[in-house]
Amino acid sequence: MNKRKICVVTGTRAEYGLLYWLMKEIESDKDLELQLIVTGMHLSSEFGLTYEAIEKDFKIDKKIEMLLSSDTSIGISKSMGLAQISFAEAYDDLKPDILVVLGDRYEIFSAVSSAMIARTPIAHLHGGETTEGSFDESIRHSITKMSHLHFTATQEYKNRVIQLGEQPNRVFKVGGMGIENIKRLQLLSKKEFEKSIDFKLNKKNILVTFHPVTLEKRTAKKQFQNLLDAIDTLKDTNIIFTKANSDTDGRVINSMIDTYIKNNSDKSLGFTSLGQLRYLSALQYVDAMVGNSSSGLAEAPSFKIATINIGDRQKGRIMATSVISCKNDKKTIIKSFEKIYSKKFINVLKNTKNPYGDGCASSKVISILKEVDLKDILMKKFYDLKNI
Repeated sequence: MNKRKICVVTGTRAEYGLLYWLMKEIESDKDLELQLIVTGMHLSSEFGLTYEAIEKDFKIDKKIEMLLSSDTSIGISKSMGLAQISFAEAYDDLKPDILVVLGDRYEIFSAVSSAMIARTPIAHLHGGETTEGSFDESIRHSITKMSHLHFTATQEYKNRVIQLGEQPNRVFKVGGMGIENIKRLQLLSKKEFEKSIDFKLNKKNILVTFHPVTLEKRTAKKQFQNLLDAIDTLKDTNIIFTKANSDTDGRVINSMIDTYIKNNSDKSLGFTSLGQLRYLSALQYVDAMVGNSSSGLAEAPSFKIATINIGDRQKGRIMATSVISCKNDKKTIIKSFEKIYSKKFINVLKNTKNPYGDGCASSKVISILKEVDLKDILMKKFYDLKNI
């Protein structure tokens, strides 16, 4: 019997971390064959050439270059077009039985568009979520409509995928992929972590990840400056920055991080990519995850630390009690910093539960990828809620 070929696409460091254990389980399953396509930021020197770290873990079957020298809307659209052509050629060569993708980024949209035309069944992880301040919102729902199997993080997200017209028997609630990393990785001790980043932690510490709000025009500089101004009011606090993705105006934020670190080298440092082990290890030792990254909602609550979620980028997502959502102005951000150290909120943190599941998502996904009948799976029928 031929092994079922499962092709996984990854384009960013964060998404690779979420896919890691799923790929490990595919690789070790006697009935499945892992195919891996690496694209996007993984292949860019500006973003740390993270494909080199992937090669230590897995065999990469295809590397698909994208034009990431520009973070303008024109540059990104050109990147998407180039990627779609290259993905079509890759699928023709690899002939996967199922394509597995996660999330909502533009390179994944290109990967899925080509697979749909190639009549390759598509399995989508983390659909049904909402991020109202980002064009990821539209991309995510578009990927849902092109996909044939859906693996969601919560019941609410499962319901939303069904609301989009997907058949309920093709939608599976498996939990968030990020929690599995926390459970299965041997995280670094404080001493090991400090050595790995060559930086001593302070009495107080925060981890900052801030991405552009892509549906707002030219707001990145002003919004990030508000955050930096608020950070400057903190006492006895060290700051670890992780840089922005290759979104529109991402370079603006990364340049501001470089300047801030240059002027505040005694209390701050930054990384293009911390890598999954160091990133999750950092969450053990910081007081808060600050910015607008989805990891502040999906992973930080498992460490019972605060998340200061700034602005509208993650608006609409399910949030734990450890998440403080605030507007993007200096005064409000300062108030949020004050709140995370209050006795009342520290008690809230002790009782925080991560709403994204039990950390066993990969095994649930694998069992379905192995057993699902692929005959006629491409013939999608719209599920109309009025028929319930």
